[in-house]
Amino acid sequence: MDALFVLGAIVVVALMVIPAAVKIVSEWERGVMLRLGRFVGVRGPGIIFMIPYVETMRKIDLRIVTMDVPSQEAITQDNVTVKVNAVVYFRVVNPENAVIKVLDHIRATSLISQTTLRSVLGQSDLDELLSQREKINQRLQQIIDEQTEPWGVKVSVVEIRDVELPQDMQRAIAKQAEAERERRAKVIHAEGEFQAAQRLADAGKIIATEPTTLQLRYLQTLTEIATEKNSTLIFPLPMDLITPFLDYARKGKGSESKE
Repeated sequence: MDALFVLGAIVVVALMVIPAAVKIVSEWERGVMLRLGRFVGVRGPGIIFMIPYVETMRKIDLRIVTMDVPSQEAITQDNVTVKVNAVVYFRVVNPENAVIKVLDHIRATSLISQTTLRSVLGQSDLDELLSQREKINQRLQQIIDEQTEPWGVKVSVVEIRDVELPQDMQRAIAKQAEAERERRAKVIHAEGEFQAAQRLADAGKIIATEPTTLQLRYLQTLTEIATEKNSTLIFPLPMDLITPFLDYARKGKGSESKE
């Protein structure tokens, strides 16, 4: 009986000690070790042996965390109220600081991202927010990363997703875009008219120097009219074509009168 009692006691102690003495850390995790409350190192991955009830370990995930920043309402530098949400990608690069220097690094990163987003929006114009979003993303990433660096957190990417504008501002932007399109259309039309006028002026100069080109153009126009399958064609004859026949007729009449 005594042997069985001792064996049972050993089994019970082993069941209590082994879970506290042996830990398994995954490949994407690291274990921050504390011995009687004092930091003693970072271990893992793999099997970790600990002194039961003397050492404790906190696991930290090193994978990239995708965090949504809730929609933040802010007033831009040109006094336009907007609502903007974003997404932040970050990961822990220093497990020791993530455990010792901040209570909850994920929540802390979320809060600093929200305040930074409102601050940057207040320093930007609406046109900059709509047309230079990449520049604002880089500014957000730089500021947030500087704030989270002491916590062992590296912010790699910050992306603004949606920009919500008031209805009156949306209508104003739509009218502005429509006016800009009309302006471009008028400019393109004017440039086309100007180029066409230049071409016509050049053609007129060529025709003025070479009268034969006018006759060729006249014959070409007749050819184009003939291809339209009209049954009756009425067209004037240029004087340049009739003049030789008139001169011939005058000469013939002159010779007859002499006889």
